[in-house]
This record gives sequence, C-alpha cells and structure tokens, in this order.
Amino acid sequence: MRMYDIIAKKRDRQALTKEEIDFFINGYTNGEIPDYQASAFCMAIFFQDMTEEERAHLTMAMVNSGDTIDLSSIEGVKVDKHSTGGVGDTTTLILAPLVASLDVPVAKMSGRGLGHTGGTIDKLEAVEGFHVELDKNQFIDLVNKNKISVIGQSGNLTPADKKLYSLRDVTATVNSIPLIASSIMSKKIAAGADAIVLDVKTGAGAFMKEEEEAKELAKAMVSIGNRVGRKTMAVISDMSQPLGRAIGNALEVEEAIETLQGKGPEDLTELCLILGSQMVVLAKKANTLEEAREKLIENMHNGKALDKFRTFLKSQGGNEKVVDNPKLMPQATYSFDLPAKTEGYVSEMVADEIGHAAMMLGAGRATKESQIDLGVGIVLNKKVGDHVKQGESLLTIHANSSDVEEIKEKLYKNITLVDNEVVAPTLIYGVVTQ
Repeated sequence: MRMYDIIAKKRDRQALTKEEIDFFINGYTNGEIPDYQASAFCMAIFFQDMTEEERAHLTMAMVNSGDTIDLSSIEGVKVDKHSTGGVGDTTTLILAPLVASLDVPVAKMSGRGLGHTGGTIDKLEAVEGFHVELDKNQFIDLVNKNKISVIGQSGNLTPADKKLYSLRDVTATVNSIPLIASSIMSKKIAAGADAIVLDVKTGAGAFMKEEEEAKELAKAMVSIGNRVGRKTMAVISDMSQPLGRAIGNALEVEEAIETLQGKGPEDLTELCLILGSQMVVLAKKANTLEEAREKLIENMHNGKALDKFRTFLKSQGGNEKVVDNPKLMPQATYSFDLPAKTEGYVSEMVADEIGHAAMMLGAGRATKESQIDLGVGIVLNKKVGDHVKQGESLLTIHANSSDVEEIKEKLYKNITLVDNEVVAPTLIYGVVTQ
C-alpha cells in the first residue's frame, strides 16, 4: 500500500477502505508518512469530502492511535457532553453537578482554553485548591462515589488527532466537515462515554458562523457516534451573542452557582435544561424529556444540584465555601460600567468581539503560553432585545488595570442600539438524533 495511491484515490472522489484510512493514520502518527503527503491528503478530503462510512473509519483510526479510557467499572450509563465552544459557555460547570444530582454518572475529561476565556479546567481552578491531576483509579472511584469528577485530558489520548490538527491549522484545511467531525468525536469516544450529547453552536461567536454549516456538522458527528456504537444526539444553539451574562473564569463559576440555584440567566438556564434532559434520558434515568426536565428543575430548587457541586469541589481539593461565598474566588481590583450613549433597544452584541475584549483584559489566552487572570472579565447587564436608557449600564468591566479605554472603545463598536423594538435571537435552531 502506498500513500501516493491513497491521495490519488481520494483526489478522484473515490471512497477509501478502512485499511487505507488505518494505513494513513498509523503511518502519519509514527512518522513514516511525511507532512507534505498528509497535507495533500487533507486537502483532497477538504475538496472531495468523505462518505459517512469513511468518516467513521477515520474517527476510529484516530481513537486507536493512542490510549483509550475504560469506564466499564463505573456503574450506570456514562453520558458525556461536548460543546463546540463560544463566549460565556458555562454549561459544563452547571450540567455536570445538575445531571449527577439525578444519579447520572458524569466522568468528564476537559481541556484548557485558548481564546476568549479559559476552558472548563481553568474556570474550576478559580476555586482555591481544586485540582484535576487525578489518576484513573481516583477518577473512577470519585464517579462511583459521588457520580461526578472532572479531570484534565490524558497526554496520549488521540495523538493522531493532535498531530493532524496542528498540520491542518497551517495548511488551510481546518474548516472541513469530515475532519472537524472526526477530530471532535475521536476525543469523545476515546474518553469512554456510552452516550454523547453535542451542543453545536452557530453565530458570530461560534466556529460555524452559518446555521446550515452547524447543522451539517451536527449531522456528521451524530452519524459517526451512532455508527461506532455510541448513542449520540446534537442540539444546535445560538452563539450570535454571548451565552448568559458572565464572561471570565471566576465570574462564570459564580454564574454557574446562581444557575444551579435556579437563579441564572434565562438563556443559559434553558440551554442547560435542554441538554441536561437529553443526558438524563440517554442515561435511562427518565422515560421522556419532559420528565427529565421536571426532575432537573426540582433539583435546582430543592438544593440537591448545589449540594452536588459543593461535594464535587471538596472531593477534588477545592474550597467548597465558594458555593456560599463566591467572593472567595479571585476578584478584579477595578470595575467600570459601560453606559449607553443613547436610548434604544439592543439589536446586536457581537459575541466573538466581546469575547476578544475579555481576552484583552486577561480572561483568556492569546497563545498557549499566556497566563490567565482568573478574576477579570465582563458581565452583561443587557442582552439583545432589551431596552436601554441613555446612561444606563450595558455591561460591567472587571479589570486589574485602570486603563480600559481601548477595551471600552472595542465594546462600543460591537454593541448596536436601534430605535425600534428588537426580538431576542432564537436559542435553539434544531435537534439532530440520527
């Protein structure tokens, strides 16, 4: 078998066999296939696409390129959730304890963030003492005992994907549905979940800016998951404006605590209930989505969800007192309101640009080497559709520098007010189950 022939076959729009895809992934991972041939292969996929069967084979070849996590010793159906990312996306911090409060085992591996704010791991480290460096046995024991644990990703999970993504990043082949879908799903499958709920974002703050692109990606990932024996479904949700109100690590943990009490922002709460209901049904802890939703709401209001979050933090060394006093987390030195220059209705809050403003404050990483400032960020006081009076605060900037004029200017440029009433954007664009 020659890599030249595999590239030519895909270039000519022919379907590849499992053996040909395995040959590429194994050869590229161990260094036998050079970057220039891998680049040509990725570009051929970019232009000629892949069948559903090819996508499943590519995913499993990447899964099998490194370690896989065996969660069979954890009792119950293990359901994982993955979001394609966005601004103010605090859902994992809420969903993990909320769903676990219904005895659904949540054994989650999360990463650090590159961009607007930190990833789930960075956000949790805003809680003093919290640590993610658990070995496999500790991880499994905690899930069996408490139904919840979140740890950092293993160094040798899907090494083929890591190597391939670095290559795609510099060869203009990132934005390819089969390559994106197999990359995401390989990590989820290697992490050992029985079932997977996907939150696929669309809008200005999402990787997939257009709704049709997001639907195509959702269908691709659901197809892969179901083909390889993982019950998989996807929700397509809005990211034209930031989700919830908080953007920043400690600020988002505080918002998660409020949401677990049933006091969170309407859009964030609703999305968590929709995703959480799917997780509960897949885990067979409810027969219908309506029943699952009622149980989740009940645990928000009776304190069980918040108690589960408290137990989760304490079990991984974190100071659980932050649940009752979020101000124990890192706090910014300064806060500045951004007053509306005119009266009107908020018609646009460009999610990725507002996220970039938070990164400029230090809430996220511009490069992998950047240090995150856990206390800084932005809290939105208005969302799209809200009425604002002149001088009223659009948002509050939390900063550790008194010089935020450049950031204020950026925010003004990306928040639009109009005279006429505006309808808030649709939160959910669709659900994909097969």
